[in-house]
Order: sequence, then C-alpha cells, then structure tokens
Amino acid sequence: MPISILSWLALLFLLAVLGIACLVLATLWIAAKAQRLVPPVGKFIEIDGNRIHYVDVGEGRPIVFLHGLGAQLHHFRHTLFGHFGPGYRLIALDRPGSGYSTRANGATGRLPEQAALVRRFIEKLELERPLVVGHSLGGAVTLTLAVEHPEAISGIALLAPLTHLETRGRQGFDLLYIPSRLRRWIMAYTVAIPLSLRFARPTMEFIFAPQVFPADYMIDGGGWLGLRPVHFQATSADVVAVEQDLGRIEQRYGELVMPAGILFGTADRVIDIRIHGEPMQGKIAGLDFEPVDGVGHMPQFVEPKRVIGFIERIAARAFPSPQPHDNFNEPFG
Repeated sequence: MPISILSWLALLFLLAVLGIACLVLATLWIAAKAQRLVPPVGKFIEIDGNRIHYVDVGEGRPIVFLHGLGAQLHHFRHTLFGHFGPGYRLIALDRPGSGYSTRANGATGRLPEQAALVRRFIEKLELERPLVVGHSLGGAVTLTLAVEHPEAISGIALLAPLTHLETRGRQGFDLLYIPSRLRRWIMAYTVAIPLSLRFARPTMEFIFAPQVFPADYMIDGGGWLGLRPVHFQATSADVVAVEQDLGRIEQRYGELVMPAGILFGTADRVIDIRIHGEPMQGKIAGLDFEPVDGVGHMPQFVEPKRVIGFIERIAARAFPSPQPHDNFNEPFG
C-alpha cells in the first residue's frame, strides 16, 4: 500500500514538472516569435544602469513621447510620426522594462524614478527643454516629471492620462498586481504569457473600444512585444509602483505653470474621463482640455490628425516663436 501511494505521488510530481516545462517552453517560443516579428528599430543608450531603446527623427523643436502601461514606442512611431509637419524633432522611447529597454538591477518602476530617468535621457540627448507627450500611465510619468523637474521641459501634452489614484479593483489591474518579485518572475515564465496570448484579442478589443482593434496592431503597433516575460514583469511592477506615489503627486498639480493640455476620449473604458480628465481643469492653470466625443483609450490610433493638431497647439505655447530681431545682425563698419 505505501509503495502504491509513493508511486502515485511520484507520478503526480512528474506530471507537474512536465506541465511546468511545457509552459516554460511555450513562453520562450512566444517571446522568440515576438522578437522576430517586431525587432528593434531605433538606437540604444545607457542611463544609470538602464538600457534605453528609442527612435529619434526629424529636426527642430524637440518633442519626447512616453507610452502607457504594457506598451512601447510604436504607439507613437507607427501612428503619429509620419504625419507631423517639418520643424519638429520627434523622440519616442521604450520606458524601462518595456519594448526593448531594460530596467536597471534594483529599479522599482516608481513614478519619481521613471521621471528622473526621463530627465537624464533629456540631458543625455542634449535636448533643450522639450515638450513631453504622455499617454495613459505615461501621462502619470509626465506629470511627475513636470512637478519634480519643471526646469527640464517646456510643456506637457497628455493623451488619456492616468492622473488620480484609484483602487486596483476600479482600475481593473488586479491580475497584474503582483507585489512579490519572485512570484512575478514565476508567473512571467509559466502561465502569464500563454494566457496573455490566449486572451490577446479580447484584451485589445476592450482597450480600443468602442473603436475597432486595428488589424495591424500586433506587428506595426508593436503588440507582440507585450508577450514576453520581461515585459510582463515590468508591466506588473508598474502597476504595483504607481499606487506608492500617484496620490502624493496629484496633490502638487496646482504648482504647474508651464503650458499643459489634455486630450481625452469621452468613451474611454480603461481610464474614466470623469475621474482622470475633467477634474484636472480646476487643478492646472490655463489647462487646454479637449474632450473627444465617442473616442476610447487609444486616440493616437483612431484620431491621429486630431492628436497631432492638439500636440502642435500645445507646442506653439511651449516653444515661443523667435522675435523678428532675433535674426538681425548689426552691420559692421
């Protein structure tokens, strides 16, 4: 009898090991496919132990783009960069841990940490007080940058930004809220990626709703890059980290005096305009607030021309036009 029980236990253990091995192999196969379908497209720069992947196109007034939770630089490169007129230098980066950027050992992903890294990125590229565009969670990073490092930038343009602290249940991020780094790592290399692939379409349909999930999103929009263990770990870390600082940061919005704007879809199901958009009108002096009827959480994909017009409107305030005498040379003689 004892031998029979031990045999069953050994069999169950073997099946569990085989099951885990299958999940790990599936995860690695999906990640390899993601990197094959969406390879790096930009340059890399080392900043304080972080290796940052970014694209840098055009010449003129600098605009830096910060993507949202679980996203990457293609959310701007694919949707907006080809439609801007001349006179702008457009720089989009993968936030640490996302896309092809790697996060430094010991990094937490907290908002002040990410904002300080963006400031260092601006310094490294020798950008003169750029306008910063932030989408979703990238909006929270942008607001933190504006509050804590206002001297580094000239203005902010926010797209469907996360601006106020909410409970995780209302935000719908509970499945990503994994405080333990070990548990986060185990999830990332076993069940998280196969399940993410299984539910990729309904997830994207929810994020883009009420608009249609673009057919080219997974490759041209970089969607496949989210199906990798390192990306999952960074996304989970961002969810855990944001609640540690956002409540404090939102108390300081009244300090902002730089040109600022918010474009928000009224039909956004991911971040509610009534909580994260409308209340900002009374918190930032001179805020340019543009609600867009019927648009969801991804305006840069569904209304790119309108988004560019909004960004250029804020840029016109952030970058003062040269005065006629600026180019006047006093004659010699």
